[in-house]
Amino acid sequence: MILDTNAVSALAQKNQTLIQKLSEARRLAVTVISLGEYTYGTRQSRFRLELETWLRERFLPFVEILFPDLSTVEHYADIRTELKAEGTPIPANNIWIAALARQYSLPVLSLDRHFDQVKSLDRIVW
Repeated sequence: MILDTNAVSALAQKNQTLIQKLSEARRLAVTVISLGEYTYGTRQSRFRLELETWLRERFLPFVEILFPDLSTVEHYADIRTELKAEGTPIPANNIWIAALARQYSLPVLSLDRHFDQVKSLDRIVW
């Protein structure tokens, strides 16, 4: 499964319900997009040093990082076209995350309901 930014944040806060969900996963991944969002958020936090240390030492060594490539671009364009046709746009970063989820056939672990607008994408909540 792909952890969305809010899942990464909840994991950093040791959310036990989320940790239980993660124990069910066969594959754990995070997108470079979510890492960018999370890092931006940590820069605003008074706990910046602790969060950056957690990310670097306790999270990143244990997950796969997914990067967009040319195949992702095709998925992105398809999803954005579908959402526009249905009149249900979502934030651009979420389209990139959804594109990677489709590309790798992985569900997205997120509290963000925007992902529910994307066809052929499973969202897991905790």
